[in-house]
Amino acid sequence: MARLKVTQVKSYIGSKQNHRDTLRSLGLKRLNDVVVKEDRPEIRGMVHTVRHLVTVEEVD
Repeated sequence: MARLKVTQVKSYIGSKQNHRDTLRSLGLKRLNDVVVKEDRPEIRGMVHTVRHLVTVEEVD
């Protein structure tokens, strides 16, 4: 199964509470944090919610 490397590139200060909660659920706590998650529809939806705050790369 493919994996996604999610990096937080922008601060969540000034964002909606929903976006902050989504970043926390992904495991991102501060700027430049990186997590690797399984490529599942749930994770894709969470990344889509905060797409303006993160970058995503596919990892094999």
